[in-house]
Amino acid sequence: MPILRMPEVKAETGHRSHASIYNAVNAGLFTKPVPIGLRSVGWPSEEVQAINAARVAGKTDAEIRELVNTLHARRAERLAAVMAA
Repeated sequence: MPILRMPEVKAETGHRSHASIYNAVNAGLFTKPVPIGLRSVGWPSEEVQAINAARVAGKTDAEIRELVNTLHARRAERLAAVMAA
């Protein structure tokens, strides 16, 4: 699963600034970043693609918030599966 850094996320989503991505995160319209280093974060590419697909499909903000919650829950499930193995 590739992790996209901020420049790639902006290119994929069409956002023009870091602030617009973080505003979307704070509004529940984009997933939270994952730490990939001491001072670096990224986003799983499949999550970025899922959110983009929802936008293209014309989903409402409420539906996208639900999707974001689902994506966060999947992260937790993956972690639990790895920890159990």
